Amino acid sequence: MNSVAKKILVATTNRGKLAELAQMLGELSEQIEWLSLRDFSDVSEVVEDGADFAQNARKKAVEYSRATGLWTLADDSGLMVDALGGAPGVKSARFSGGKDKNRTLLDHKNIAKVMKLLEGTPEEKRTAKFVCCLCLASPEKVLIETEGKLEGVIAQKEMGTNGFGYDPIFYIPRLGKTAAQLQPELKNTVSHRGQAIAILKPLMLKLLSER
Repeated sequence: MNSVAKKILVATTNRGKLAELAQMLGELSEQIEWLSLRDFSDVSEVVEDGADFAQNARKKAVEYSRATGLWTLADDSGLMVDALGGAPGVKSARFSGGKDKNRTLLDHKNIAKVMKLLEGTPEEKRTAKFVCCLCLASPEKVLIETEGKLEGVIAQKEMGTNGFGYDPIFYIPRLGKTAAQLQPELKNTVSHRGQAIAILKPLMLKLLSER
């Protein structure tokens, strides 16, 4: 195996998402130097116009890999609420229509819109799931694709300060907490992203061992 760390781009500028991915793939840290889109300010943003999470993850991984020449790991993830016909879905990050660069402010606006749309909806009809699709691509081809899901219910109010996005309103009945109330170690195990990464990790290890 090449002793030099392989540079892999994580296709995000979201510090929270990058931190979660890096932590969950920590066993690979000696073999990989993780980079983010913040390291490539001259690379044009890929338009996420896919019909589902898998299409968006694949498009980002492939196009950013071709633009930078690096293996690229991209994810597309979001919240799907049954009572809203699967919305926010692929529009989760910009559900409120805002373009705030302040990620925390945008998260609050997105949460507020979901809560407003669900006003008066009984708990048994507030079922939802988080979905995460991951794609690792080289400039030549797609290398790995995985998916993870986490079932839950939209809470009546925000609870917890950990995590980001819709975590404060995503209640997990079997744990009795929202995603934002979970300690990082537990969240990384049960989350949609954690499940997708658990499948990805051994496949990445195999690829790296072959280079």
